[in-house]
Amino acid sequence: MAADAYSRVGPGLGVALATSGPGATNLITGICCSWFDSIPTLLITGQVNTKEQRGELKVRQLGFQETDIVEIVKPITKYAYKIENPQEIKYQLQKAVYIAKSQRPGPVLIDIPINIQYAKIPKAKLKSFDAKELKLKDKKINIEKIIKLTIDLINKSSRPVILAGFGNHLANSENELHRLVEKLNFPVVTTWSATDLFPKDFKLLVGQSGVYGSRAANFTIQNCDLLISVGARLDTRQTGGNPKAYARNAKKVVVDIDSAELTKGWIIPDVKVKSDAKIFVKELLSNANKIKAANLENWLAKIEIWKSKYPIVEKRYFSQKKFVNPYVFCQVLSTQLPADAIIIPDEGGNLTWVMQSIQIKSGQRLFSAFGNSPMGYALPASIGASFATGGKRPIICITGDGGLQLNIQEFQVIVNHQLPIKIFILNNKSYGIIKQFQDTWLGSRYEASQKGYSTPDFIKVAKAYGISAVQIKNHKELKQKIKEVLNFKGPIFCDVLLDPDQKISPKLEFGRPLEDLGPLLPREEFFKNMIIKPLTQSLKLKR
Repeated sequence: MAADAYSRVGPGLGVALATSGPGATNLITGICCSWFDSIPTLLITGQVNTKEQRGELKVRQLGFQETDIVEIVKPITKYAYKIENPQEIKYQLQKAVYIAKSQRPGPVLIDIPINIQYAKIPKAKLKSFDAKELKLKDKKINIEKIIKLTIDLINKSSRPVILAGFGNHLANSENELHRLVEKLNFPVVTTWSATDLFPKDFKLLVGQSGVYGSRAANFTIQNCDLLISVGARLDTRQTGGNPKAYARNAKKVVVDIDSAELTKGWIIPDVKVKSDAKIFVKELLSNANKIKAANLENWLAKIEIWKSKYPIVEKRYFSQKKFVNPYVFCQVLSTQLPADAIIIPDEGGNLTWVMQSIQIKSGQRLFSAFGNSPMGYALPASIGASFATGGKRPIICITGDGGLQLNIQEFQVIVNHQLPIKIFILNNKSYGIIKQFQDTWLGSRYEASQKGYSTPDFIKVAKAYGISAVQIKNHKELKQKIKEVLNFKGPIFCDVLLDPDQKISPKLEFGRPLEDLGPLLPREEFFKNMIIKPLTQSLKLKR
């Protein structure tokens, strides 16, 4: 997980080394993080002596801690290889790194038996890798034809929207995308993983769409007549459970570097573009003079009404007397964070509250392992990010009481290296996101989410590791204690006490289309927000 974050922050490649057996298998969750989010990482594992490997024998294991990690990780890596000959080590390492960074990036693994690790190899016998051997050539696309088709759709559109995904980070197309959005004067919606592409005060930014998206962003996506998706894989968290209802009256231009994403059948694009995001964006920009889009004044005005009428952070949240409201916490934290901060939330309720309400400034980074989304990611990821930046950028770790307990041992790494990470725990003493699901579907029977679940005194735990610690109990303490944490010179831990019954809002209920977020709006109000015809399941409030 630390290597994953190291690669995200860059510019170097994150590398993790582990011993054989359980050491290698302990890498798997982190490998999945890199695989699903397309992050290049290099994993090097130890293996038992080649003479102690079971080979074709029918036994389960021969050497101590022998585990065939290569076969285990093949489905979640771009390349996995066990070294059989000492002389191929240079070749295979170079090949693995090249594959990790090429086309759609991802993790690679090299497994090295112990006798090969200490083998002496004459330099003259070390063969180098030549990238030409792989013949990784993308099938050429007719970009001129694609741009013409896209422009034709734009010129017929009166309610366009650009959906920007993480592929723009991978392609380093952030600047070109900004220029394109401003040139076209199109509203832009982002996926969670692309939240930091645009600052919150960017005029054409609507917000983040999806199952936990904003009402404004979801209304925009669902009511548009042209969706240009750039670098977003349009998964279920983005579209909701019914893909046929997603942007259902819109023409769709979908740009993705992976042809499998374009042909999976979840969303049927009108124009499929197998391309690096930067290539497409630059080509469309260079042909912008051919665009004669309709007057978008009414469309943009409608979106501004949605943004104003349905803010994520409601005024009433600030009047809460007991505990800290996480939406208020995120807003107050946002005002105090420096412009070069790197914000890393964990998984579960804390991730959702942060992604819904953090106010991104230009220059900030915000990421988590969105595809795999494991509890316990944020703390080791913060360590990787801190090493990647040499401690020169503020690292803000936001975790939960559940996730922190999975990797709490990483406190010692932080102390050992005196990494100046600021650790906030949004502590509701429960698995809140599961509780909310149990409220909706299981009669509020909180099995394993509150009943049978407990937490330690995190302040005492942090101090036991030698980390300074503070606690925030209510809104009166918020500004001052957040300031205290951010100004602290070394690592510091902050326990933010939440209501155990704190809810996530808004969120999509199962069976509803993306525009119909819960808590459900009064039907008359909902219908007024719909430019297109509502679906049958939205006609009534009850399921």
